[in-house]
Amino acid sequence: MTQKSIAICALSENEHKRTALYKMTVSLIRAYANIADELTAAGYRDVNIKRIKKHVDEFVKLREIIRNASGENIDLKAYEADMRHLLDTYIEASEPKVISPFGDLSLLELIVKTGIGEAISQLPKGLQSNKEAVAETIENNIRSTIIKSHLNDPAYFDKMSQLLGELIANRKAKAIDYVAYLKKIAELAKQVITPSNPISPKIDTAGKRALYNNLNENEELALTIDKAVKDVRNHDWLDVEARERVIKFALNEQLKDAGEVERIFAIIKQQPEY
Repeated sequence: MTQKSIAICALSENEHKRTALYKMTVSLIRAYANIADELTAAGYRDVNIKRIKKHVDEFVKLREIIRNASGENIDLKAYEADMRHLLDTYIEASEPKVISPFGDLSLLELIVKTGIGEAISQLPKGLQSNKEAVAETIENNIRSTIIKSHLNDPAYFDKMSQLLGELIANRKAKAIDYVAYLKKIAELAKQVITPSNPISPKIDTAGKRALYNNLNENEELALTIDKAVKDVRNHDWLDVEARERVIKFALNEQLKDAGEVERIFAIIKQQPEY
């Protein structure tokens, strides 16, 4: 089993545990908010009230550390304002708490937009001071993005996965210092988030780039297939068998191989421009 497969399996095997923690933390916040103003009346001493508040805060921070380290982007918008209000009111009234530390940006987008130093400064405090945790958090986010994007351009993201694996191996073997590692991982994040176009100016769209990458960088064939698909496609052809067959026929005219037709067709289906 490859290092990539092991990491994916580990994330998958523990997904139910993470989900349970996320849900239970939210329940804890709500339960605490419901009684926070009545703890004194309920007979709790100040020292115990402070201890309970501290424990709730610790679980909130733990939840954020785990969520970010696992590279998960769960949908918080439905209750984010509510949670922020509860946290501001009952946990950290003097310092507003942001549930989603990156706002609408993913960690990788933040790295590309602001630089890796600023992105790291936005991580939960429990992560920032731990170089190993920071590295694993960024790596997990890159791996997660590669997995999600793989169908769009298998050849390209296979290459990104290989580069990530090599970088992880070098880091663990201490074959690269931390500063150099951060520079390289930031470069990789940029390549994953914003794939670069090949040298040729004719490969000027994401769809053409995906064809080019997955046809052994054969520019002429990629452009021919791009034109053929655009010439024969019908409106709303996706998942309409008869219309899909028209495109497959056009592909077969160029590829002359049923297996290749299916492989390239699967990639074409992922491209919005087609």
